[in-house]
Amino acid sequence: MSRLITLHNTLFAGLERWTDGLLPLLARFVFAATLLAYFWASAATKLGDGLLGFLIPSTGAYAQIFPKAMEAVVYDTSQLSVFHWAVVVAGTWAEFLLPLLIVIGLATRLAALGMIGFVVVQSLTDLYGHGGIEHSETLGAWFDRIPDSVILDQRAFWMLTLVTLVIKGAGVLSVDQLLGLQTSKLRSAEAV
Repeated sequence: MSRLITLHNTLFAGLERWTDGLLPLLARFVFAATLLAYFWASAATKLGDGLLGFLIPSTGAYAQIFPKAMEAVVYDTSQLSVFHWAVVVAGTWAEFLLPLLIVIGLATRLAALGMIGFVVVQSLTDLYGHGGIEHSETLGAWFDRIPDSVILDQRAFWMLTLVTLVIKGAGVLSVDQLLGLQTSKLRSAEAV
């Protein structure tokens, strides 16, 4: 039995070392393949008209991010504060920049942490701001044999991908690796 355990440990330890940078690369690929276009399309709907559209968000941007506040002011953005403007602009930029950083693998851990925060705020806004909490199919439930609820099921997979990047970094084929920002490379250099 001990030979079998030794064989198992040797085989999988070697596999783990050989593929150490592969898991984060695959996480970035899955993020790019499934979520990049989603976030960029969402961000594009928030841009205002003209060259300064990235500084003057659309009315829809405010309605997406602050639905209750927009209802209260009858969708007149001039009645909202500078705080509302700053949050909408920052959210729009984050929706463009953080996914890009993840895909190219630059400041990946920080970008993934930022996306985790973004998705948490997005989910809470969907549930409480847009009334999704009143629809059980939107919130969903774990362990219910139905894997397609928007919040608990789908976003759990998003979070797993993002947490993988926070823990493991960008992996191979990344700007982080080129710049030497991968923790495993730093540990190796310190050991020498």
